[in-house]
Amino acid sequence: MLMHLQKYQAEADEEDTINTAEEGRHPLDSASVMSAKKTLLELLDRAGVCQGEAEELIALVEAGAIADAHSEVGKAECVPEGKGEPYRSGWLDGAQAVSDDLVRIAERALQRAIGPAMSDSVHPSCQGDAARGRPPVGTVDVERAKVTVTPLYLAFSHTSDLDPEASDEVLTAVLGTMNIVERVGYAGRLEEFAESHRAHLAQLYAQYGPGSRIAVHGRYSLLHSPTSVAVLERLTTSPSALRRKWEDAELPPAWLEGLGFAWRASDPPPG
Repeated sequence: MLMHLQKYQAEADEEDTINTAEEGRHPLDSASVMSAKKTLLELLDRAGVCQGEAEELIALVEAGAIADAHSEVGKAECVPEGKGEPYRSGWLDGAQAVSDDLVRIAERALQRAIGPAMSDSVHPSCQGDAARGRPPVGTVDVERAKVTVTPLYLAFSHTSDLDPEASDEVLTAVLGTMNIVERVGYAGRLEEFAESHRAHLAQLYAQYGPGSRIAVHGRYSLLHSPTSVAVLERLTTSPSALRRKWEDAELPPAWLEGLGFAWRASDPPPG
């Protein structure tokens, strides 16, 4: 079927007089890709990012690029009109084959990024965070979380007044409640949380955040930091695990209690 699709695609290309050379298409070869990857690793090393973390980041970007390609192939399932049933059959079979291959390639790229944590082979009786797929939170984990929470926070409030070091400690506690797979998908989870609670978050920051009538107060300190979005997401989905990590990190209990109180008090009435 793939050969069948290629034949009809070649005929369609001839009919449409597509000239890839004139359009300047120059597919990347493997040597060029590897050269770019090596350059990026060296640049990240100079910036202080260790090789393991740099390779993880690159692998995640690779997996994302392949996922985007998979999405584009899905669009190709819309068969051009007027080509006949053999063309339609070949087109759909070829699109499905390419789509399946891209899924497998994306999975391998993700596996390279997060290692054995993707497997379900860990026995529940194993003890410790590492055994449950929760290895120590790394610098890259924290930086990825910052990249996500900051624009979400700024959609509702002003820039942070919280000590950057304290922000890192808060995010480390938050991420410590998740396994590696959950950390990889945390950006999407946070965006979904912000979107589904948009009215509630707007009310919360208006009442208790920067610019509100309430001055900076120890109890509401987190509302002056982008980390508050991440903490709220965990409070609504995994409160017990968050409290354990909070205690382990010896973070101020008042921060968590104040944020929880403000979240409940600012909940808009239904309807």
